[in-house]
Amino acid sequence: QVQLVESGGGLVQAGGSLRLSCAASGPTTSRNGMGWFRQAPGKEREFVATISWNGINKYYGDFVKGRFTIARDNAKNTMYLQMNSLKPEDTAVYYCASRGGSSSGDWKEYDYWGQGTQVTVSS
Repeated sequence: QVQLVESGGGLVQAGGSLRLSCAASGPTTSRNGMGWFRQAPGKEREFVATISWNGINKYYGDFVKGRFTIARDNAKNTMYLQMNSLKPEDTAVYYCASRGGSSSGDWKEYDYWGQGTQVTVSS
């Protein structure tokens, strides 16, 4: 089955940038829709961005659109999230996810999850 491992999180100053990576392995990975979600203390899981298997269709959460960019490299089985103009409210654990179908902004529709990577943005 699909396995996902996030990396690239860390501590960054407000206005700075981070590039998150999600390494995927397992069958049908290249054809799976994939996405990024985040969860901060006291908050529910929040949609960040999603991308179709071919990388053509990309969608972003309202709070991050224009600042974040999602991409994937199927040859490397890796998905990326370029995060620019980071704000303190972006602080959260960021998770990558995959589903056996088209991409979706609903976390309940995803089948596989990574363990998450912490992103902390200082004021």
